[in-house]
Amino acid sequence: MPTVSTLIRRHAIGALAALAIGVAALPAFAIDRTGGTYNSLYAGLGAKGYDVVAYFTDGKPVKGKNDIEAVHGGVTWKFATAEHRDRFIADPAKYAPQYGGFCSWGVANGKLFDVDPERGWKIVDGKLYMNFNADIQKTWEENPKAFISKAEGHWPRLNR
Repeated sequence: MPTVSTLIRRHAIGALAALAIGVAALPAFAIDRTGGTYNSLYAGLGAKGYDVVAYFTDGKPVKGKNDIEAVHGGVTWKFATAEHRDRFIADPAKYAPQYGGFCSWGVANGKLFDVDPERGWKIVDGKLYMNFNADIQKTWEENPKAFISKAEGHWPRLNR
């Protein structure tokens, strides 16, 4: 008859194996190329529905409103104010996040990942860069110019 510790060990091993199989079956949250479009992994919205103009004018993330939007690059962008929407329409290249709105750190490493518009963003030299989460943002901010330089090398291959 197996001991209690043997039974516990067997159940733990079985649970870990089931967890590993379950994790392996989950869909990946990265894609291998953009197809030339903006990141719309979140409900077809650019910047997950955050007002990209607000990063420049308010210096912080602001959720866009459902009734103030514009379509650019095949993606719906939401804005907190009509003025922000109009600024974006007049010059989308100025306000749209770099690398199609994909994680800048990921692009620097040759990968495309989603972003966290609240905790993963920074404006560098007048351009908006977004990152996967606060931890990646912290790493990226250690040397943003180096990450941007690396990302520029990978972006043409990823953006096709």
